[in-house]
Amino acid sequence: MTRLILVSLISVLAWPALAQERRPSQCFAIAQTIPGAAYVQKAAWQDGIADEFSLRISYIDHSMFLLQTHGGLSAVTDYNGFIGAVPLVPDVVTMNNAHGTHWTAAPHPDIPHVLEGWRQGGQPADYYVDLGEMLIRNATTDIRNRSGGGLAIADNNSIFIFEAAGLCIGHLGHLHHEPSDETYAAIGRLDVVMAAVDGGLTVDTDTMIRIVTRLRSSIVLPMHWWTRGSLDQFIAGLGPEFDVQRPGTSHMELSLRTLPSRPTVMVLEPRFLRRDD
Repeated sequence: MTRLILVSLISVLAWPALAQERRPSQCFAIAQTIPGAAYVQKAAWQDGIADEFSLRISYIDHSMFLLQTHGGLSAVTDYNGFIGAVPLVPDVVTMNNAHGTHWTAAPHPDIPHVLEGWRQGGQPADYYVDLGEMLIRNATTDIRNRSGGGLAIADNNSIFIFEAAGLCIGHLGHLHHEPSDETYAAIGRLDVVMAAVDGGLTVDTDTMIRIVTRLRSSIVLPMHWWTRGSLDQFIAGLGPEFDVQRPGTSHMELSLRTLPSRPTVMVLEPRFLRRDD
């Protein structure tokens, strides 16, 4: 633990321009090698999570994922208002507004924390939501002008980072350009990254490959794909250091102990939440 704290302090001091903006985060620590690591396990979204050091991730649709903790906290990424015909009301939803499928103007009124990833009052969105069992923060990137003309809207997409069960999970949102060095530093280490692999509506395939290779997360969760073509192109372009797993399910449970020892693309199948799951 002492070594991790020291490394975290060194990491903060390495980027003095960002030091004043840094708030406590386990994701700024250097990832440790985990001997004997195993692969993630399948578990339905309504099942209880027996291990307090585990987290469940379910791929709902498009770029929506449900994250659930042992204590019952739940968060939905890129929430567009419909997660399935179920009574679940998440504790947190995050949204981005590059396209209507990534946000809603009418989120469920009982959701306690609705985090809009675009500019707020003319300023970049800046979140640090500590719910005890889960911490949610963000790093902003630019988006393209919908009428053309390149990257015209600064800081209007958020990369949201969820810290829970000792894990750091990053959702890249509707990313339109490769993050800057400063943004990579603000993101920190990610155990799991949710990456859009549509081939061009966000970033092109080669750019996304560079991004996930640099992040070197233990697990890459492809999202934002409509056909197997762009998904397969992304997987084919990765180097031999990446494994690929296709569990044939929409959900998985993982912990620090069960992270794969090699970077692994985990292809989850999107599925709206159902009462009978």
